Amino acid sequence: MKSLTLFASAMLIMAAQPVLASEKLAEKHNCLNCHSVSEKVVGPAFKDVADKYRGQKNAAAMLADKVRKGGSGVWGEVNMPANPKVSDKDLKKIIAWVLAQK
Repeated sequence: MKSLTLFASAMLIMAAQPVLASEKLAEKHNCLNCHSVSEKVVGPAFKDVADKYRGQKNAAAMLADKVRKGGSGVWGEVNMPANPKVSDKDLKKIIAWVLAQK
């Protein structure tokens, strides 16, 4: 029984790692200066972004383009600054994390 409990705990910790890593990436690339997971700050909450684009096949590509180029108009008139220095690898992880929010 003890080994089962340890195994279950290890699985939970391993499952949480991508979430923590992606949140750390969002912090590293200044996403959390204007966004939060659950509440609008300057930009929309990540859960609201996920709700808006859930099920859309091109959502990840569209969001990647928005991060790279910046823009405004989708969530209001406040301009989202371009962030072209985020690596493709980090950007893919961040966007997958954003789209997974509920």
